[in-house]
Amino acid sequence: MIDTRLEKLATILVRYSLGLKKNDLFVISGSHLAAPLIKEIYHQAVKLGAHPFTHIGIDGLAEIYYQHASEQQLKYVSPLSKFETEQIDASLSIISPENTRNMTNIDPKKQAISSAANHQIYETFLRRAAKKELRWCITQYPTQASAQDAEMSLADYEDFIFDAAHVHAKDPIKYWRTVQRNQEKIRTFLNKKKILHVIAKDTDLHVSVTGRKWINCSGTENFPDGEVFTGPVESSAEGHISYSFPGSYNGREVNDIQLWFEKGNVVKATASKGESFLHTMLAMDPGAKRLGEFAFGTNYGVKSYTKNTLFDEKIGGTIHLAVGSGYPETGSKNKSSLHWDMVCDLRKNGEVYADDELIYKNGRFLNL
Repeated sequence: MIDTRLEKLATILVRYSLGLKKNDLFVISGSHLAAPLIKEIYHQAVKLGAHPFTHIGIDGLAEIYYQHASEQQLKYVSPLSKFETEQIDASLSIISPENTRNMTNIDPKKQAISSAANHQIYETFLRRAAKKELRWCITQYPTQASAQDAEMSLADYEDFIFDAAHVHAKDPIKYWRTVQRNQEKIRTFLNKKKILHVIAKDTDLHVSVTGRKWINCSGTENFPDGEVFTGPVESSAEGHISYSFPGSYNGREVNDIQLWFEKGNVVKATASKGESFLHTMLAMDPGAKRLGEFAFGTNYGVKSYTKNTLFDEKIGGTIHLAVGSGYPETGSKNKSSLHWDMVCDLRKNGEVYADDELIYKNGRFLNL
């Protein structure tokens, strides 16, 4: 018998996050470890009259590919992947790793080559999503590897995920619609602002959001959710920022990331672990050195760092500034094969000023 919490999670994802409809072409991606959730989502999608299909991953394939692929293979763009991105109506990606460190010893230059080669597919995905032609969502399935990263037992990690998803609410979909309404006040407030100034430990950074649109994230593209974000003006970042938590990207972990910006570009980057990987990713293409996203985490139910960006960037009282591509729906013009979210904790002695007015202190908006 399926865990009733998984059944409720599937219902939220299918009916609320993706708004799946009859005749939707719908891809579900995840590892074999997520089979119980994949089967339940597939079941519900079929009952709705959609056309689901799956990509089931096996741990270790990516490692084999990057270890042995030639440069020609790394630059190859699959016409099947291109066609799929152009045709699907909805996509659900389920993070469900068996080993979160299996890419640690892979040459980052190979990862950069492959990412750059598939840039057109990524751009197609972003363009279709911005036009609402493609609905997408990323969620998490509890695995031993993720639980170990979070320093929890598997049972505790399952509770953590289901609590963050609020599957225990009397009406979980109603709960997330309430989150949407509450965050709309923040989005409306920020839409009127032009210049943001962030002050925190080892952080003093100015960015312009003039003319950019803020987006309310309340359980659609990410689930669980809780953030409000925009795309900063590409040439505006000035100053420096120190990220509070390790940054994870493509199976690699980088610790104590610090970035310095001039005229919107990263001019200096340091890390206590993984600095070479950080430099390689930032050198991927011109857009990788610019900010593509500025976001406030608003989910105060997520309190602890778990080495999982899906959750960590939502922690209430934090901000995350991503280097690389921006989302077109915000007005961002930054294009890159990279999008790397990095989190800065403002819950202790952190401040954000908007147009020289203090609007956010110690992880909370003032007067909202």
